[in-house]
Amino acid sequence: MPTTTVEARNLGKRYKDTSALENFDLSAEAGTVLGLLGPNGAGKTTTVRILTTLLSLDTGSASVAGFDVARDARQVRRRIGLTGQNPAVDDLLSARQNLVLFGRLFRLTKARARERAARLLEQFGLAETADRQVKKFSGGMKRRLDLAAGMILAPQVLFLDEPTTGLDPAGRREVWDAVSGLAADGTTVVLTTHYLDEADRLCDRIAVIDHGRNVVEDTPAGLKRRMGHDRLELVVADHAELAAARGLIEAVASGEPAVDEAAGSVSAPVAEPVDALTATATAAREKRLEVADIGLRRPTLDEAFLELIGQEDRK
Repeated sequence: MPTTTVEARNLGKRYKDTSALENFDLSAEAGTVLGLLGPNGAGKTTTVRILTTLLSLDTGSASVAGFDVARDARQVRRRIGLTGQNPAVDDLLSARQNLVLFGRLFRLTKARARERAARLLEQFGLAETADRQVKKFSGGMKRRLDLAAGMILAPQVLFLDEPTTGLDPAGRREVWDAVSGLAADGTTVVLTTHYLDEADRLCDRIAVIDHGRNVVEDTPAGLKRRMGHDRLELVVADHAELAAARGLIEAVASGEPAVDEAAGSVSAPVAEPVDALTATATAAREKRLEVADIGLRRPTLDEAFLELIGQEDRK
């Protein structure tokens, strides 16, 4: 059975008159990726700083890798890695030299540091460029090296603070593959991100935070389901046929249709997506409706996030 490696209960943290965290709960299982998602100032960084022993908590409790962050901070630090938004590697050194340096800083012997560096270079796909200066690396390669540096002691839990900020699409994909590989090998990854597609791609579970409180914690699919059913969308070639299109959608809809006159489209939630799509396509053909496009659209994580944050702001 999975083992919980990160757990927080009723966390609270105040800065003078401002509450950064309030009754905050969190948990992550071994070998999974947990995403912390929320607007700026929501409490994500405060949470990571408490869990990595860089900040003391005011109320509640938290444990990482089985050790209490307040009572056993040294034991926690021995079992975690932390990678910030900006790479910590030295541009003038080679990738291999960087990793050996990090190993020595963590008090590994020279032989052990070299052995660990070689293994990580292979693991992160950097073996062929191991002796090249880091300043010649692409953004994605440099970020992968930074992740490797965070893994120098083979931590049980790796904390990543917005790991792909500033990277191009190719670099982001390189980092995503590296993070997925770490989780597959048994490392628990806790990451903060503003990229909803990144959270959707990487995370097993997502904790949505706002105003220092849990809004919800669920799987990406679970968050989308909170938006309701899939939507069926019908786009007509002639906008004069929008009324007819609305009638077809209403016949299969489980909610009120939405009409976009500018786009010439009608959409509505449907309880039985495939049946609704088939019935509408058949009816459109029978009525000789000229259809520009028809299809099912599932709720996105962006929509779920905005809906959840909006609900929280209205409380």
